[in-house]
Amino acid sequence: MTATKVLVLNGPNLGRLGSREPDVYGSTSYTGLVAACEKAGAELGFAVDVRETNDEAEMIRWIHEAADERTPIVINPGAFTHYSYALRDAIAQRTAPLIEVHISNPYAREEFRHTSVVAAVASGTIAGFGITSYTLALRALADQLSA
Repeated sequence: MTATKVLVLNGPNLGRLGSREPDVYGSTSYTGLVAACEKAGAELGFAVDVRETNDEAEMIRWIHEAADERTPIVINPGAFTHYSYALRDAIAQRTAPLIEVHISNPYAREEFRHTSVVAAVASGTIAGFGITSYTLALRALADQLSA
C-alpha cells in the first residue's frame, strides 16, 4: 500500500526554531520538527514532505500544487496567518483537508495575533501545544481521510 503524501508547510521564521524566542516556541530545532513530523507521519501511513519558506509567493505555489494533486496539508503560516489574503485565497482552492497549526497559542499573545485570515478556509486549527501541535494535526488528518 502506498503512503498518502502530506505536505507540512511552514511560513516565515520557522526555520529558526530552537534559537528563535525559545520561551515562546520551545527549544526544538527546525530539524527536530521535521523529524517529529516524519516519524508521526510514518506511523499514520503518510509520506510527509516538510517545507519552510520566508517567501509568500513560494508558499502560494506549494498550496496550488497541493490543490492540483489533491494533497492534504498541515500548515503553520507564521506571520502570514494574520494578513495574507493571497494565502487565504490560495487555501480556499484546496481539494483535500488542510489543518492550520501554531506552536504557541495566538490568543495568549499580542492582539494582532488574535486574527487568522486563513482559519475560515481551513478544515480546522490546532494551536498552543508546541511541536505537538503538528503531530495532533497529522492525527486529525488521518481521521478526516479515513472518515
